[in-house]
Amino acid sequence: MPRILFAALGLILLAGCSPGPAPVPVPSPAPDVAAACAGLVEALPAKILDAKRRDTSPESPLTAAYGDPPIEVTCGVAPPAGMAEAQSQCFEVNGVGWFAKQVENGYIFTTIGRALYVELAVPDKYSPEANALTDVAEVVHSHDKLVTPCT
Repeated sequence: MPRILFAALGLILLAGCSPGPAPVPVPSPAPDVAAACAGLVEALPAKILDAKRRDTSPESPLTAAYGDPPIEVTCGVAPPAGMAEAQSQCFEVNGVGWFAKQVENGYIFTTIGRALYVELAVPDKYSPEANALTDVAEVVHSHDKLVTPCT
């Protein structure tokens, strides 16, 4: 009987240590964008930079989170400030163009030249943060139509 009690206690402790849902703001895109984004987010990998996918709060088909602190993926966002000049700041990873903005705790990367704007917020913990883009490039490439390539 004590063995079962210790096993149950161990499971309770492990469950208590796992992070809850990651708070990720949900955008409000047009219905056609939201529908396209839902397919893209659903197709995202199980891991980004070895960080496992986790729940988001609120739940949304437009967002995903990985690891702790969370790498946040949001589809259907508005173009970020500075995007107008982004063509000169565009860098390409596996065929997908990105605009990078350094923030206090990492980087925010936003797709450039695609039908949908997909944003990855990658905390400093995952430095070099741009490596996360290789894990999502294939999904973006296959679910988000190229409009204008990086130049």
